[in-house]
Amino acid sequence: MENKFARFLRNTGPARFFVPLGLILIIFGAILLGMNSGNLEKTVGRITSVTEGLFDEENDQQQYDIDFAYTVDGKEYTGHWDGMAKNYKVGDEIDVYYDAEDPAKVTNTRSNLIGIIMIALGALAAAFGIFKTVKAFRKSKELDAATPGKGAPAIDFDAYKYSGNVTEYYFRWDGVSLKPGYLIEDADRNVLFEGKMLKNALVGARTFQFTDHTTGMVKEHDVGHTNTQTWNDEMFSAKSWFKFDGENIWDLIHGRGVRLITDLRSKFPNITYNAAKDGAAFARIESTGQYVHEDDAAQHKLNIPNGMFYRIWTDSKDMETLFLTAFALAETNQTVVE
Repeated sequence: MENKFARFLRNTGPARFFVPLGLILIIFGAILLGMNSGNLEKTVGRITSVTEGLFDEENDQQQYDIDFAYTVDGKEYTGHWDGMAKNYKVGDEIDVYYDAEDPAKVTNTRSNLIGIIMIALGALAAAFGIFKTVKAFRKSKELDAATPGKGAPAIDFDAYKYSGNVTEYYFRWDGVSLKPGYLIEDADRNVLFEGKMLKNALVGARTFQFTDHTTGMVKEHDVGHTNTQTWNDEMFSAKSWFKFDGENIWDLIHGRGVRLITDLRSKFPNITYNAAKDGAAFARIESTGQYVHEDDAAQHKLNIPNGMFYRIWTDSKDMETLFLTAFALAETNQTVVE
């Protein structure tokens, strides 16, 4: 079964970060408003000490911490403020705003602007977290509708790959040619589809040329480097992505109606991905070793699966979507795929 707990944690990640942050900002903003919106009276204080504080690198400005004294109704009070921009001197006068009900509470401004800004930022942060979480759950629900056994009719993928119209193909990495890349071959080692790297780049997009030998189609694509989600990887749920012509690869695949799902019950050491397209069976993709052909496996004996070689069973003729799906798996790190 799919790791639903990991999926729940991943979907709620934005809310679990931004909502508490927003609440903290709102609380502190409310405290500032409470301090500045009371019955404030103005008096004049006198600086009693000045020390250098932190240096504000952003504004290239030295800050100062000051102590001051002020008198209310004949009683003297003291105060301390950090981070003053002005270089005061001992004996300088300074405006002090105090709470008429508790003169020991002071501020250096009547303005409520800082509190208002903090509350507004807090509200935006909380709203953003909730919005992203709702969007994540809606997307999960939409993808579930295309998952066999959930919104779509159940499919026995173990039986599917042995049905009469299904053909087995081999997806493998070709790193020995002048233009390294990936291939889809049939059982006779005829190359049906290939994605060759025309230009590598350490920074920025790489250029791949996709060639569909079944249709004669040739296209060039910009393929970004892989980013793996680490800050929210929880409970064996790894998810990576890269930009494909400027779009998140999984958004692109989902846009084609494809839904991939794997689980922790894959036959070790192989990882199995069941792919549905528009709610119908599309492909069974299973990781394999470098020697994907049976005669190679027999010759080399040791056939350790890895993320660059797959066996694929499909009855679809859409080789471009099939290749793109396997290409996305090969270029990323996936244990639970949405």
